[in-house]
Amino acid sequence: MITRREFFQAALATSALYGASGLGNWARLAAQQALTQDQLLQFDDFGNVTLMHITDIHAQLKPIWFREPEVNIGVGEAKGHVPHVTGLEFQKMFGIAPQSPEAYALTYADFEALGRAYGKMGGMDRVATVVKAIRAARPDAILLDGGDTWHGSMTSFLTKGQDMVNVMNALGVEAMTSHWEWTYGSDRVKEIVETQLKFPFLGANIFDAEWDEPAFEPYKIFERGGQRIAVIGQAFPYMPIANPRWMFPEYSFGIREERMQEMVDEVRAEGADLVVCLSHNGFDVDKKMASRVKGIDVILTGHTHDAVPEPVLIGETILIASGSNGKFLSRVDLDVRDGRMMGYRHKLIPIFSDVITPDPEMASLIDAERAPFKADLEEKVGTTETLLYRRGSFNGTWDDLICEAIRSERDAQISLSPGVRWGTTLMPGDAITREDIHNVTSMTYGACYRNEMTGETLKTVLEDVADNLFNTDPYYQQGGDMVRVGGLSYAIDVSRPIGTRISDLRLTDSGEAIEPSKAYTVAGWASVNEGTEGPQIWDVIESHIRKLGTVTLQPKNPVTVTGL
Repeated sequence: MITRREFFQAALATSALYGASGLGNWARLAAQQALTQDQLLQFDDFGNVTLMHITDIHAQLKPIWFREPEVNIGVGEAKGHVPHVTGLEFQKMFGIAPQSPEAYALTYADFEALGRAYGKMGGMDRVATVVKAIRAARPDAILLDGGDTWHGSMTSFLTKGQDMVNVMNALGVEAMTSHWEWTYGSDRVKEIVETQLKFPFLGANIFDAEWDEPAFEPYKIFERGGQRIAVIGQAFPYMPIANPRWMFPEYSFGIREERMQEMVDEVRAEGADLVVCLSHNGFDVDKKMASRVKGIDVILTGHTHDAVPEPVLIGETILIASGSNGKFLSRVDLDVRDGRMMGYRHKLIPIFSDVITPDPEMASLIDAERAPFKADLEEKVGTTETLLYRRGSFNGTWDDLICEAIRSERDAQISLSPGVRWGTTLMPGDAITREDIHNVTSMTYGACYRNEMTGETLKTVLEDVADNLFNTDPYYQQGGDMVRVGGLSYAIDVSRPIGTRISDLRLTDSGEAIEPSKAYTVAGWASVNEGTEGPQIWDVIESHIRKLGTVTLQPKNPVTVTGL
């Protein structure tokens, strides 16, 4: 008799031949012929349960450019495994044809040339078309949102997330979890959840800080396809560390592994046939959690913005990563029988905005949400001759421009910019609009401070952030990417323990070594400290770009990386 583990191994082998992601066939063909919407949506229905997953939209309503990371360093057991494989190595790992639409969507290689050929991606009106097509084929399909939805654009900032709430209500989302949503403050989150959201706001790991009691719905059980599907929400666990604690003092978060196990056991006792974790932990954290919490069938992971074209199997749990910025939507069909997941079929659907027809109702809603701000959004500030991108373990060109602007406008020797993963891309020749600047800076604590720091403090800051990325235990990886620097260079050995990774700090203007006891003028933004003073970062950048007129950046490599 075949065991469940043997079945999963057989399922993976079959998926490798069939193409578990469903992308392989069209990727190889579409490099030679025009893509069609039917190709992108083609899926052979399977089983009796369908999940749809979208995450980390960061309030991007319109189609965008988004370059996937060139550098995504993994340490410890994660080294050499997805999502810490990029570019041509990623293409090789998944059998992706170079120059194909899949290569463009999933990797940074030849991004500019392939972007010109295949166009922008995303757009919530295109996502709506995909959702309606899947629901036409599978009326019981469940649409789940992994969080980082209400934040990341100019309109979401100006409306305190209202534009995204309205869009996701119209899209028919059936449950969500959270992260950057909390940076609007706990009062605003409660207002939306209690009076406006048409679906559950799940967070099994969100507790009342004073009473140490659960504060939000932990899960939702759906009756679909003749089965009981439990969806357990897992909000970003490190809110008070990565974001300002003072914005949500009533709540505590944390991974709460024991709590997750309790919730899995509870929903199983209530007759759940399938257990889904809708998570904003991040890929590596979810891999570890899946290996330790028993009984989760599917983890829909978010936070780290990874787009992985095939499920990753951890024991008997499948881990699904659906990218960011509305670039992808995952469809997962499952065969659920006798209280068990017996098989699956998965497709990471790329949202090519020039191929997928916009849904007219959603397009109209989006235009209405943007209309009051249209003139400000579209105002041209400058032009770029350089590809502007952010995502990666270290500085991208957008980060270089931001750091340059901070140093110039705030008259600082050194600039620091947070290693947030969100932020869209601009192509050479593109106009830089006010909306584009907000797409890489928009947040509720964007004051650009200026103060003095000693060399010792600078090293401590870099060491602390580095440990958030390169601690070999995923449960201690609490940040985004590495803090971006301007006017400063340093060396980092990612293989060393905390306190010993950072060395050879220097001022780039002079090459002078940073002295531990000497004070330096440092400016930056996104401080988690309450009462931080300074102009808003988007105003700082706009002023700088207007003076330049045209942005042309020379390659900068302020970080020397070893220990890989």
